[in-house]
Amino acid sequence: MIDDFSRRVWPEQRSVVTIGAYDGLHLGHRTVIDHVRRLSSDSGSRSVIVTFDRHPASLVRPESAPRLLTDQTQKIELLADTGVDAVALIRFDAHQAAESPEDFVLRVLVNSLGVRAVVVGEDFHFGRGRAGNVALLRELGQEHDFEVVPHELVTGGTTVTTVISSTAIRRAIADGDVGQAAEWLGRPYELRGIVADGDRRGRTIGFPTANVEVPVAMCVPGDGVYAAWYVRDSGPRAGAVYPAAVNIGRRPTFYDDQPVSLVEAHIIDNGPIDHQPLDLYGESARLRFVARLRGEQKFEGIDALKKQLDVDIESARRALS
Repeated sequence: MIDDFSRRVWPEQRSVVTIGAYDGLHLGHRTVIDHVRRLSSDSGSRSVIVTFDRHPASLVRPESAPRLLTDQTQKIELLADTGVDAVALIRFDAHQAAESPEDFVLRVLVNSLGVRAVVVGEDFHFGRGRAGNVALLRELGQEHDFEVVPHELVTGGTTVTTVISSTAIRRAIADGDVGQAAEWLGRPYELRGIVADGDRRGRTIGFPTANVEVPVAMCVPGDGVYAAWYVRDSGPRAGAVYPAAVNIGRRPTFYDDQPVSLVEAHIIDNGPIDHQPLDLYGESARLRFVARLRGEQKFEGIDALKKQLDVDIESARRALS
């Protein structure tokens, strides 16, 4: 990890760099990173991903900032797994937001990373007011002796071909299409959170759930019922994975006006082989979404709800088998 740009990182070597928010690290991102690795290998250079400690929009335009596909921890984990030599993490604050494209290139790319080539998407923008683009980057490359390699946008889709982007994936997730999101991500969409104490209503009707509190900045699938893998991320059995049916919604059977949707995971067969209830409170959890089973419904009573929950659990089993 590189976070100090006050000096030359590799005095005797240059680097091939890509720059971006890299939220989600989807297949489009990965093709760019693969290109960086090939170019760096061919030229005997270091491969570097330059990214930010938060999504720039969260500071520049917080009222319309997108929901995140990955928090910082998950994003760094995913970037580290790409096989690049280094991830350069820039603190995005008011000072950084005000830096001109020219100053950014000189400070970070030229003086610190010794850039030989920059690989970016054709729609790349950077610097104060997003004033920098591929054309300006080429001008600066001629001045500071580095090449600019624009990368074509990657397309995909099961029904309609579209450009693979974080925006398209957020839209799919908001619509509940976690299958399409997984195709574009190259992995199941994952939410992380802490299991909090809820009203424990699920236990009283025979369907206990873990109430997973997800940070408000994260992109949450649209209201409905999903098949997912539940991963215990902490506690005595950290790393254990269970099949689960996950309800996201406002529980209209019990409440008329819930202000926010809750994420509640029912671990199928209640987890361990001995079928004893799991004590999950206070643990961190990961939910990996596989399929949407149905939309949220309001039921006439507890019996109708329990009957549907039995159906949901069987549907989740099939989806996860």
